[in-house]
Amino acid sequence: MDDYPLLNLFWTMLWFFLWIMWLFLLFRVIMDIFRSHDLSGWAKAGWLILALVLPYVGVLVYVIARGKSMGKRDVQEAKERDAAFKAYIRDAAGTDGGSHKGGHVEDLSKLADLKDRGAITEEEYQRAKSKLLV
Repeated sequence: MDDYPLLNLFWTMLWFFLWIMWLFLLFRVIMDIFRSHDLSGWAKAGWLILALVLPYVGVLVYVIARGKSMGKRDVQEAKERDAAFKAYIRDAAGTDGGSHKGGHVEDLSKLADLKDRGAITEEEYQRAKSKLLV
């Protein structure tokens, strides 16, 4: 341990950290290349070859050239995932206002309330109920 000074240890850790960060950026760029719908197949192949053959230059050029649209795609994908998650929660909870079976309970209770208040007759109640349950 005496032949490896503390400053060299810090430098090694710094370079290792930067290398890991670069690998993370390389994978993000490759994912973005395949995720991008505005690139043709040839453009995707060109960016991929550039990123793999000249990795440091290719990643740097990609981030400079397409970094803003890369961020926009990330935001768009996050919004789509959030909307899908909220739709799943609404579907699972049955609070979509009658568009599926969970919403029929609410509609039936509203119909029963209308019948109890005398706003609709028993015959109208039965017709509406049969429409809901079909």
